[in-house]
Amino acid sequence: MEKYSLNDTIAAISTPAGESGIGIVRLSGKGALKIADKIFAAKDGKKPSSFKTYTVHYGWIKNNKEVIDEVILTVMRQPRSYTKEDIVEINCHGGIVALRRALDSVLENGCRLAEPGEFTKRAFLNGRIDLAQAEAVLDIIKAKTDSALRLAAEQLRGALSGKVNNLRKGLLDILAVLEAKIDFPEEETGAVNLKGVRDGLNKINEELKNILEGAKRGRILREGIHVVICGKPNVGKSSLLNALLREERSIVTPIAGTTRDTIEEIIDIKGIPIRIVDTAGILEPRDLIEKKAVLRSKKHIELADLAIILFDASRSLGREDEILMDKLKKKTAIAVVNKIDLKEKLKREKILKRFKSVVDISAKKLTNIKGLEEAIADLIYNGQVKSSESVWVSNLRHTSRLKEAQILIAQALNSLDNKLSFEFVCQDIKEALLSLDDILGRRFSEDLLDKIFAEFCIGK
Repeated sequence: MEKYSLNDTIAAISTPAGESGIGIVRLSGKGALKIADKIFAAKDGKKPSSFKTYTVHYGWIKNNKEVIDEVILTVMRQPRSYTKEDIVEINCHGGIVALRRALDSVLENGCRLAEPGEFTKRAFLNGRIDLAQAEAVLDIIKAKTDSALRLAAEQLRGALSGKVNNLRKGLLDILAVLEAKIDFPEEETGAVNLKGVRDGLNKINEELKNILEGAKRGRILREGIHVVICGKPNVGKSSLLNALLREERSIVTPIAGTTRDTIEEIIDIKGIPIRIVDTAGILEPRDLIEKKAVLRSKKHIELADLAIILFDASRSLGREDEILMDKLKKKTAIAVVNKIDLKEKLKREKILKRFKSVVDISAKKLTNIKGLEEAIADLIYNGQVKSSESVWVSNLRHTSRLKEAQILIAQALNSLDNKLSFEFVCQDIKEALLSLDDILGRRFSEDLLDKIFAEFCIGK
């Protein structure tokens, strides 16, 4: 625990680099107020160490006698702060020079530069939040859609932690009954209600199953998926990308092969963060540039979670269409027929043999784009969109530990069914508890914390 000493005072710039209206330098620790006394000159002449908690004060940041910036200083006293320590936030003008000079002044007067995520790490180590909630802070920062943000916010409020704590309580209650019988076998403790123990373990097992069922959707909302648009030249791939983006991102012309390289964007479809790629439709490259474009397109198709293969309603099915369909045999794919506003010449028999359904659109006229989005979302979720009241697990670490707990509880039930000694049942329950403890951070290693908080930005 020495590596995570809470005795020093840390500081960092907590806003992104670049020009902005406001930039924040944050201090946390026992010396935060004393250091603020040295560098902040309040208009009313008072010192930050005399300020009441949750108050805001106008003044200037100084380095010795030199005025660095006109600022607003906020004081949040422990234990009711983000880190449960004294926190001082200096709201400077958002220029990088002003922020760096303010930070330098803080560091020169006794602060240490914070490590990535160290403010949140202190919130965890000081017991304000558990580890699952700490990880949710990062998910909020990285959220790419409203749905991902809601999921992370629910976890930060303790939705998952509450579920895990309830599971722990149920296991501890069962463990207490069994261990009492093991420790006092000859006492008049009465026979163990085996049906009650079994029912209790089955109930916990069912709750774990329900939570894990939401893990796939949770991870999709958190991490998104990789979708590739493919099709022969001039089938309307770039038009479809523009239609999904609701903006002119790709150049669209009647000339086949206009797109000579892949174009990537992040879009939100039904709350799912999607990294969508418009690929070059060239199959027979004419030069080195097109050859590289084809290779890149093939790589994106191979790596994609979902492929959208586009067909032209105004043209007959050609050799290039059949080659692409063949390439997508082992991929999750959706067939889309574009240009339905034109006279149809496309024969759909071979398409319908390969794909369960076909979505008709006109990317140019924006016809049925919402229908395509619904079909994509339905395919991603396999037609099973759970209620928003469910607790979804979005973190792979959490999913792994929940699965471990589920396996161990199944082993405990098997031991009961085979009438093995209660010691075997208790051991499985104890190990299941440790798996749940890992989620909440009731036990942790330095390596685990390093791995989790290394993903945070400095200043959070």
